[in-house]
Amino acid sequence: MAKSTSSADGTDSTDSTDSTDSTANGGGGLPEPARAIAAGYPPSAAALDLGALLWDGRCLADAPIRVPLAMLNRHGLVAGATGTGKTKTLQLLAEQLSAAGVPVFLADVKGDVSGISAPGQAGDRVQQRAVEVGQEWTARGFPAEFYGLGGIGPGIPVRATVTSFGPVLLAKVLQLNQTQEQSLGLIFHYADAKGLELDDLKDLRAVVAFLVSDEGRAELKTIGGLSAATAGVILRSLTAFEQQGAGSFFGRPEFDTKELLRTADDGRGVVSVLELAAVQDRPQLFSTFLMWLLADLFHDLPEVGDVERPKLVFFLDEAHLLFTGATKAFLAAITQTVRLIRSKGVGVFFVTQTPKDVPSDVLGQLGNRVQHALRAFTPEDAKALKATVQTFPNSPYHLEEVLTGLGTGEAVVTVLSESGAPTPVAATRLRAPQSLMGPIDAAALEAAVRASSLYGQYAQEEDRESAYEKLAARAAPAPAPDEEAPAAERPPTPREQDSLVSQVVGSSAFKSLARSVGTQLGREITRSLFGTARRKR
Repeated sequence: MAKSTSSADGTDSTDSTDSTDSTANGGGGLPEPARAIAAGYPPSAAALDLGALLWDGRCLADAPIRVPLAMLNRHGLVAGATGTGKTKTLQLLAEQLSAAGVPVFLADVKGDVSGISAPGQAGDRVQQRAVEVGQEWTARGFPAEFYGLGGIGPGIPVRATVTSFGPVLLAKVLQLNQTQEQSLGLIFHYADAKGLELDDLKDLRAVVAFLVSDEGRAELKTIGGLSAATAGVILRSLTAFEQQGAGSFFGRPEFDTKELLRTADDGRGVVSVLELAAVQDRPQLFSTFLMWLLADLFHDLPEVGDVERPKLVFFLDEAHLLFTGATKAFLAAITQTVRLIRSKGVGVFFVTQTPKDVPSDVLGQLGNRVQHALRAFTPEDAKALKATVQTFPNSPYHLEEVLTGLGTGEAVVTVLSESGAPTPVAATRLRAPQSLMGPIDAAALEAAVRASSLYGQYAQEEDRESAYEKLAARAAPAPAPDEEAPAAERPPTPREQDSLVSQVVGSSAFKSLARSVGTQLGREITRSLFGTARRKR
């Protein structure tokens, strides 16, 4: 059976036979069954060019492999072992989407995607790849915005309020079990109903502490209770979470996810790059934050049905982290979001190592597949390889051999055609990105961030008056006229917060507030199926 080849060091193999210009077999002279595969990828102006067909070790430049632009809201999967070229595939897709006027979101876990904003560098390998796949390569940069979670690392800070983040996602990052997640949902329900603004984690701590007090337990009698043991677990998880520095990710100003839908003045889509290198040691947090961004978009965007081109294509890197240890509610929410967000014009690509990292209910929604090489060094690897092969349509390739023999920048591809049917499985040598394949230098990145029109809007963190501050102010005695307030106050530690919370929940002001009917803020909060929330706009 046919298969592609690669050298031991992962570079493309080209001997005197394989490097023969495919025009020798061009036009109607393509070998069978390569001709049948190529027929499944007809020419189209509204399509992204992925690369050229590989058959019997040869790259057939006049058999291009492409994906229709209109099908990119049908979601996809980019998978493969470490070092097989997944990041460059994302870069290739993002460039062409931007050129077609489609905004793109990319998570930059390793810090090497920032080069998309700068022209690439010509070289022998790039030129060789361009000739092999029939690409007219020119160096080109693309409009980009750079973001950072909570202002950690380079980028415009991205924050969410605790209220907006919601109980399902917060339970995921706190690693709560299903019972504890349900209790956290009850806490959020109470805060929503009472109009208690949960801007940051100390607001949530105050509400949890109140609800296990004598006064708070009475408040919950009609809708369920919260055990002291469960509340203790939640509070301890919050404390550990804050000690890891995660508190900075929550607060104001809250990031408006509609910023991800912007286009540049020249009509190209803006590539939004979330720089995660500084927080890559907290994968559960950043992967869940990516899901918040997607869920918030789902919450706000109107239904548009099928469109000629997506409003946004969203790449969820390190996707396996979303599903590790996830509760049933979390998995159900992901499945429902992926299923429904297509009709809002948003395409989602999950990026991971093997398809088995993605639950079958989600995998079944992913019509576009770019599978890079897999390794079979262990029995577990071999089992994963067989499972991956079974997820592809029937093909003339011996896929187990092909998937273990692909070189860097090669992949097995099947996408949805313009009619919505799966295209034939095609081993593909992918095009070279036109932008810089690597990071831009730190000074250039910092300059790009500060030059952004969004920097002033999100750079400065706000600690506005919310539930914690309001209750603390009411509980604290007024200072005597001759007392002077300290010149500067440091943020309270979690231990000091607990002490102040105890004072607050025992105060008559808090008890009065807790008994009051929901405020206008509480009535305006709506929650999506993922538990995320926004005030009505």
